[in-house]
Formats: sequence, C-alpha cells, structure tokens
Amino acid sequence: MDHVKFLKCLICAAEYQPDEADYVCPKHGEDGILDVQYHYDLISSRISPATLAEDRNNTMWRYKALLPVKPHSLEPPLTVGGTPLYKADRLALDLGIKHLWIKDEGREPSASFKDRASAVAVIKAQEQGAEIITTASTGNAGAALAALCASVGQKNVIFLPESAPPAKVAQLLVYGSSVIMVRGSYDDAFALCAQAAKEFGWYNRNTGYNPYMSEGKKTASYEICEQLNWEAPDRIFVSVGDGCIIGGIHKGLRDLLALGWISKMPKIMGVQAAGSAALYDAWEKGIKAIEMVPIMAHTVADSISAGLPADRIKALAAVRDSEGAFIKVSDEEILAAIPKLARGSGVFAEPAAAAAYAGLIKASQANLIHREEKVVVLATGSGLKDIASARKSVGEPIVVDRNLDEVKKALKKI
Repeated sequence: MDHVKFLKCLICAAEYQPDEADYVCPKHGEDGILDVQYHYDLISSRISPATLAEDRNNTMWRYKALLPVKPHSLEPPLTVGGTPLYKADRLALDLGIKHLWIKDEGREPSASFKDRASAVAVIKAQEQGAEIITTASTGNAGAALAALCASVGQKNVIFLPESAPPAKVAQLLVYGSSVIMVRGSYDDAFALCAQAAKEFGWYNRNTGYNPYMSEGKKTASYEICEQLNWEAPDRIFVSVGDGCIIGGIHKGLRDLLALGWISKMPKIMGVQAAGSAALYDAWEKGIKAIEMVPIMAHTVADSISAGLPADRIKALAAVRDSEGAFIKVSDEEILAAIPKLARGSGVFAEPAAAAAYAGLIKASQANLIHREEKVVVLATGSGLKDIASARKSVGEPIVVDRNLDEVKKALKKI
C-alpha cells in the first residue's frame, strides 16, 4: 500500500502508519476516528479517467488504486458496486427542478449500500489473518458482511438490537452468520460488539471505528461522477444515521478534487429522521462533534437510528465543509416518500433510503434548490428489506369474487 501516506486522527491530527494503529487514535480512544491519507501524485500515475474508460471491470474494484488495500489482495467474488444512476425526469418535474438522478444501491448483492464497506472489511481482515470478523448493525451492515463473508467462507459474528426487521435477520441466518440479538438499542449492540472484538481478538468492522469503512463507501462518489461524465452534481442527498455513508461520500469527492477529476465540491445534504436527529441538532446549533451527547433514538427507518452517531466527526465535516445542510424529516414523511419514489422512478426503497428523497421533497418545498441544479439522491437499500413499513405507506389491495362483474366494480373504485 505505497499509495497510503498515513492515518490521520481527526481530533488531534496525529499521524500513524497503517501498522501502528488498527482502528482509532490511541490518544483519544474510541472517539479518535482516523482518516486515510493518500499520495495522490502516485495514484495519478496509475489510474485516470482515460484508463477507467478502457476498464471493463464495472465493480467498485475498478477504483482499486484508490483504495487502502494491497494491489494483489483477492477481492470477494460478489459483484459490488457498478449500481445504476437513473435519470428521474418525472420526479424532477414534480419537484420543480430540471435535473434529478437516483443512485440505486438496492442493486447490491445484499440489497444495500453497506456491501461497499463490507467488501473492504473482508479484504482487510484477510490481510491481517483474522479468523472472525464482527460488526454491530441494525440489519444492513450485518447482512452485507454476512453476504461478503459467505462468498469467501469467512467466519463472522453479527450483533443486532432486538428491533431489527425480520427480513434482515433472515438474511444473516441464511448466509450462515452467528447472530447475537441484544436486548437494547443499536448503540448497546455496538458497545457489546466492540467489547467482544477486543476480548476475543476479532476483526472489528464497526463504522465510526474502523477507518477503512469510509474508504469502501466513497466508491459511490466515484461512480456518480463517472456516470455523469466527470461533471460533479450540485447536490447529493444522503440519509444519515451513524454518519459513515455521508462521510464516505465526502471522502470520495475530496479524492476526486485532489486528483483534478472534478472541478467542484457538491453540496452534501444530510437527511435525518426526526426521532434520530442528533447530527441535525448539532449542525443547527453549531456544536462540535466531540461535544455531542447521546439521545434516545426512535424511528421507523431502523437503518438510520443512532443515539450517538459513531462517525459524527466525518458526518458533520461532510455537510459543513461542502456548504450543504442537514434536513430533518418525520416518519410520516419518510413512509410517504416510499411510494412517491417508487412510482416516479421505479426504485423501491426501504425507509432509511426513502428518507433521502423525503429530504429532497422538503428542501424543494423550502426553495433551497435552484431549478437548474443537478441533484442526485442516494437510495441506500431495497424496500424488500422492510416490507412491513412499505405496507404502511400504501393502501390495501381490493379483494373480489371470481367473476368479471366484481372486477368492473373494483376498477371503478380504482
């Protein structure tokens, strides 16, 4: 990994070589999240928009030269990345804007964005010779890790809060993961997972703790800009819970600016559920990430439920440094966004993913977006992840007897 300069603490700016700090800055404990710093001149000699145009590998590994993995490390065989960016003209028209795209991460192997981070986690664990990988999750991160581990025969242990949706729990069990359900919140599961990892020497994939997870997630920024012919959009809407996804999106855009592949930083719009809006509150009040305190999080969008976002430093920096904004949406607005997004674009999103579109609706209504701006909404997971919530967002089907007259009556109601 000669293209990696060092790992930098985002609190004190201390620098460490990759073999000096596995996860966090020793001076600050679990709050001392690290950021991977690169030799961009060296990277530029190995990869460019021109070389990418000739590359037939459409997965996230087309950007391997920009990732903190060894050049000859074997990638998991599942097809991670390369998700479609759909032009959503009908949705744009409804919102009064001209240019809107939906990035559909529900097309990943485990049906969520979290596969990007888990793919990197599997490689880093194998580079270290780890016998077991672990993570805490509300469902998606665990399912992603379970899928990627299953593809290479890697043992893993997943910690979940009891409130995790059944469909996501089923994914873990089908993939053969060892699943531990914790009587408590996601934050409780996170803390217990961290304790177990230290006690048993497991590789810890937890976001907001493992600095390499942002690096996997940043590949979505590369794809968005490449799919737009290296013309960065004006705004990217991202749903936010723990903060790792929005931090990763920001990191990818910073990479592209440093390399000179894009000419501007998009405004990053972080969307939080009203019942889990710690970052929104901190941004609105001008509070620093290290000053934040836990809240009691509760929302139908389980994937973005976090009492104290673990990656809060990167999340706040993403919005503040890009001159974006945080937006808060209610559970009712999130559920209403599920069918609106599906019927206007064909993308069926789970509540956490639909929250990003709900945020765009709210921003549009508040006249925060200029009509000519180019906007991307990151839809982070498939609606099949949480069918119960999807059913709440729509009406019930019409039931008829087996005759055509009944069908005619039903059609009049429709």
